[in-house]
Amino acid sequence: MTEPRSAESVHAVIKAYDVRGVVGEQIDAAFVRDVGGSFARLMRAEGAQRVVIGHDMRDSSPELSAAFADGVLAQGLDVVHIGLASTDELYFASGHLECPGAMFTASHNPAKYNGIKLCRAKALPVGQDTGLATISDEVISGVPEFDGPRGTATEQDLLSAYAEFLHKLVDLSDARPLRIAVDAGNGMGGFTVPAVLGTLAQFTIEPLFFELDGNFPNHEANPLDPKNLVDLQDYVRKTGSDIGLAFDGDADRCFVVDEKGDPVPPSAITALVAERELAKEPGATIIHNLITSQAVPELVNELGGNPVRTRVGHSFIKQQMASTGAIFGGEHSAHYYFRDFWGADSGMLAALHVLAVLGEKDRPMSEIASAYATYSSSGEINSTVADAKERTTAVLEAFGKRAKSVDRLDGVTVQLADKAWFNLRASNTEPLLRLNVEARSQEEVDQLVTEILGIVRA
Repeated sequence: MTEPRSAESVHAVIKAYDVRGVVGEQIDAAFVRDVGGSFARLMRAEGAQRVVIGHDMRDSSPELSAAFADGVLAQGLDVVHIGLASTDELYFASGHLECPGAMFTASHNPAKYNGIKLCRAKALPVGQDTGLATISDEVISGVPEFDGPRGTATEQDLLSAYAEFLHKLVDLSDARPLRIAVDAGNGMGGFTVPAVLGTLAQFTIEPLFFELDGNFPNHEANPLDPKNLVDLQDYVRKTGSDIGLAFDGDADRCFVVDEKGDPVPPSAITALVAERELAKEPGATIIHNLITSQAVPELVNELGGNPVRTRVGHSFIKQQMASTGAIFGGEHSAHYYFRDFWGADSGMLAALHVLAVLGEKDRPMSEIASAYATYSSSGEINSTVADAKERTTAVLEAFGKRAKSVDRLDGVTVQLADKAWFNLRASNTEPLLRLNVEARSQEEVDQLVTEILGIVRA
C-alpha cells in the first residue's frame, strides 16, 4: 500500500472534473504515480486491460506521465504511450483503441501548473461522481498493491490516424483556396495543425507561435481572454488571411477570428455547426449550455431540431450528450462536442466545420458569421465577492418586478422583456460571481451590466 496523504492536499488537486495543481508544490511524480495506480484499479474493476497516455509540451509533462504510467503498470494493466498529443487526440486514441486514457496537461493555465484529464474507454468522462471521488479516497488512505504480474508498456504514433479520422468526418476536398492564420499560442496546436490542416493543398497556413513551449513566452494560451487574441487579430490583417484560428494550450478549444480581425462569438460557431449537423440528421438533438446565446436554440427549433439546455461544464454536456443521443453540443467557452467523436470535444473538428462552410461559400467569414450572431452579449465578467449568495439575492430583489422568469438550473438566470436575460453563477472554487448578459443591442447589454455590477460590487 502506498503512503497515506492528507485529505486537504489531495482535494486541493483532484477537483470536480480533473486533476490539476502547481508542479513541485501540489503535484509531483510520487503523487501522480498514486493517482495512476488508483485509476488503474478502478478501470481494471470495469474490465479494462490497458490505458493510453498522452502529454502536452510542458516541461514537467514527460516526467509526470511516466510516473503515472508506472502506477498503472504496477497494477497489472498495460500502457500505450502516444507521446506528444492534443487533448482531443488523446480522446481519439481512447475511442480508436477502445481503452481508458490519461492526458497530461493544464490546458491554458500558467507554466507552473500541470494536471491530468482522465477518461474511460471511448472517451467517456471520469468526473467527481464517476470515479474521481473514489481515486481521491484511495490516494488519501493509500493505494493497495496489486498481487499479480506487472503490465507492459508500448509506444504508438496516432497523429496521422487522428488526422485521417477527422478528414473522414468533414470533407474539404471541394473547398475553395483559403489563407488561414493560426495562433497555436506555443501549445499543442503547433503539433496537430500541420498534420490536419497542413496536408490540405488548397489551404495556405500562416503559422503564429507554433514552437512548442510550455513556458508560453508570447501570451497565455487562453483565447477566451480577449488580450490573448490581439496577436492573431493583427496577424490576420497583416497576412490578408480569410480567417484566423486560435487554439488553447492543449488544443481542445478553438476560437475564430474573421478576415477583418474581429472575433466570432463561440455561440455563432455553435449555431453554424449545429446547422451542418442537422442537415445530416434532421430532428436531431443539439446541446447548449445556459449561457450560450439564445440564437442557438432559436435556430435549432427553426430547423426542426431538438435543443436541450444544460448547466455550464463539460461533464454536464457529456452526460447530456450520452443520455439524449445528441449529435452535437456547444459551449460559450469554445468547447464543441460531437457524437461522431465519441461525444468528446474537439476544437480541431469544429475548425474543420467552419472551414467547410467558408470554403463552399464565396462570401467572407464576417458575412457568414453575422447570420448566426443575432444578439449582443457581455461575455463572462467576474467579480470577487465575500458572499455570493447575498449578492445574488440583492440582484434578484432589484430586478423583481422586471423579471419575466427566474430559473436556478445553474446559478440564477433572469429573463427580462424583449428577450434580454442575464445569468449570475458562483464559482465552485473561488470567491467569484460570474455574470453573463445578452440583449438585442450592445447599448442595452452595457446598461444591464452597469446596473448589475453596481449591486454585485457594492
